[in-house]
Amino acid sequence: MIQGPKFLSADQFLLTTLVVKLAIMAALATMLVRYRRFRHILIFERRAWPDRLTFAFSLGIPLTAGVAARLLLQYNAADLSLEGGVVVGLIAGPYAGALVGAMVGTPPLAAGEWIALPFAVGCGFAGGGLRALCPAESIWHFSPFIFPQIPKRFWKMIRSLQVDWQVLLLLAPVALELIRQGLGTRFSDHHRLFYLSSPSEGMTVLVLLATVLAVATPIKIWNNARIEHRLQEQEKLLLAAQIEALANQINPHFLFNTLTSISSLIRTKPETARMLITKLSALLRRLLKSHEHFVTLGEELASIDEYLDIEVVRFGSKLRVEKAIDPRTLDVVVPSMILQPLVENSIKHGLTRKVGGGRILIKSTRRDDGHTVIEVEDDGLGMSEERLNGALTGGIGLSNVNERLRVIYGAGYQLKLRSISGQGTSAQIEIPELMVPDRVIA
Repeated sequence: MIQGPKFLSADQFLLTTLVVKLAIMAALATMLVRYRRFRHILIFERRAWPDRLTFAFSLGIPLTAGVAARLLLQYNAADLSLEGGVVVGLIAGPYAGALVGAMVGTPPLAAGEWIALPFAVGCGFAGGGLRALCPAESIWHFSPFIFPQIPKRFWKMIRSLQVDWQVLLLLAPVALELIRQGLGTRFSDHHRLFYLSSPSEGMTVLVLLATVLAVATPIKIWNNARIEHRLQEQEKLLLAAQIEALANQINPHFLFNTLTSISSLIRTKPETARMLITKLSALLRRLLKSHEHFVTLGEELASIDEYLDIEVVRFGSKLRVEKAIDPRTLDVVVPSMILQPLVENSIKHGLTRKVGGGRILIKSTRRDDGHTVIEVEDDGLGMSEERLNGALTGGIGLSNVNERLRVIYGAGYQLKLRSISGQGTSAQIEIPELMVPDRVIA
């Protein structure tokens, strides 16, 4: 037997319309939050008028298109005029909400729906009024899932004489929907206001619930984006704090070693000690003036020259310093004070105990993949396999450099040490490409 086409009942059709309505609102909120400009508007509570207008038009234009789709195509689920005005009013203020209300309320005038415009503008002002009265964080915490708790919360609000903003935020769209239902029913013969008529009280409850959800859903989606942004900002602040803590370890370590060297020369070579103090004060003055955690390689090498001036005075002609610097690497951004511990380690552990002169070579190269390789080599005593394995865990200098590389660039970037006992040691670091300084200021 051939069966005829099956049509949805009135309840089923209304339920489908409500579900599609929520899906449209969620999809619109999700698409908008993907744009950087829109996310920026959400993050900052104090919004200038250009931001409010941008927010209003970002929602108002697609919502107006939805109203037009309802008028031209009889697609009722696309009409979110009430919810749109309330949402924009809650987030951007009464005038932005009223602007969206005017946008979505104007097309129905052509179909004789004279009440649509004042009602939609009123919804925008209602949302904006709540924003003016309600704490901002209460709006972002708005949730429709307190429906079962309304009697308990309402009674507690009366007893404590304190406003429960979550209850008011929930009741506002409910009240506006009831007003729309009342006006729509009152002028149903002339179709002065669009509303979703419900065939039963149970379906009326679902219509009210859908209205609340259509207001709460975009707020929930946007609040998740705000929370994600805050977490990212906290991660950046934590990273800056870690870098600063590691950098602060270097300076006292360097200062202690230099002062120890000066103290050993005060009696035997007072003029040399005086010269070292002068050069040390100049270097410290430079460090104190700069609060930047990142510098160009050229600036870092200039700082190393000042440090090496001190060491050359101490060691005299026994210490030779050579450089092989690729000019293309001079503008590469590197962590500040990243080379000084490497040079200091070469002098202290490689050359100090060596009989005769010693040489330090500082070189940099630019690879085809954009990475800059910086290497500090010495021809000192070198290290045994056992000392080499423990070099990055003991002491401050090398372990600090290794940890800074890991914190800043990730686990794939580490200090690489190579050493041959009796021949010398090489310390190598890789810096990913960053030609324009994006400096972190303490």
